[in-house]
Amino acid sequence: MWTQTLDLHSHSLHSDGEHPVQEVAQLMHGQGVQTWSLTDHDTTSGWYEAAKAAAEFGIRFVPGVEITCEPAVGPDQSHLESIGRDRASASWHLLAYFPSHKPGINDKEVAEFKTWLAPHQDGRLPRMKAMCDRLTELGMPVDIDDVCRRASGSVGRPHLAEAMVEHGYVASKFEAFETWIGDGLPAFVPHLKPTIEEAVDAVRAANGFTSLAHPFYYGVPTSTLIQRLVELGVDAVEAVHRSHTDAYRYELMNEAIARGMTITVGSDFHGLSWQARPGNMPLQKAALDARLSDQ
Repeated sequence: MWTQTLDLHSHSLHSDGEHPVQEVAQLMHGQGVQTWSLTDHDTTSGWYEAAKAAAEFGIRFVPGVEITCEPAVGPDQSHLESIGRDRASASWHLLAYFPSHKPGINDKEVAEFKTWLAPHQDGRLPRMKAMCDRLTELGMPVDIDDVCRRASGSVGRPHLAEAMVEHGYVASKFEAFETWIGDGLPAFVPHLKPTIEEAVDAVRAANGFTSLAHPFYYGVPTSTLIQRLVELGVDAVEAVHRSHTDAYRYELMNEAIARGMTITVGSDFHGLSWQARPGNMPLQKAALDARLSDQ
């Protein structure tokens, strides 16, 4: 049986999304999403607001977060060439889900996870300041306070890209990433990140589970990728993502199932200026992690 009523990867103003949580929930509802997760980068600050909004629209809400981690496998250059990419992401993103947690209710294990996560979120600010300094050196000064004002939670590169557009340094946020602030480019600065194994342990201790987000970006052959995820204890892989072709979704799903893993699904919705709509991500329900199935 197939479904397209789940969207388990989305962002709001609490990290690098364009819209307030309430509007993201409304957009999800308008596209027929019945199970939704807000997975802002390295922050859980939108959970309570999202849970309330989801309840208003009759949507099941699954608390989530996208954790920025160190790569667990280096990119394969020949594989990158075969998929038409010139470089791999400098970090791996691990989606963490807590389907039994109710935001606003005291949960000792989840509180401990938030304490573990906080330094990784806080580390974004000095990184952003360093990137502003690099842009200044390149003749494109951007004020760090201006960038931070654009984020109501976790500050990220899209906020910097937005400032660059307004200053007239680039014509679009896409150009900012592709020319200046993308991974490995002149104004890029990495930040301190946990390993995948460390993140898996922290999530598991809080009764959550994990899925590797958008593996297409990492430049690793599927069999090598899935084998490494199994070794690290990752529960699932985000096979159904907007960046994946149908063939790649099928390849990831089959390899994951063969290795005893499950899959997750997400549009990775950041805002209407990035993509037309959230949701609308068809997948086979049998392959989906049972903890995320419609209930």
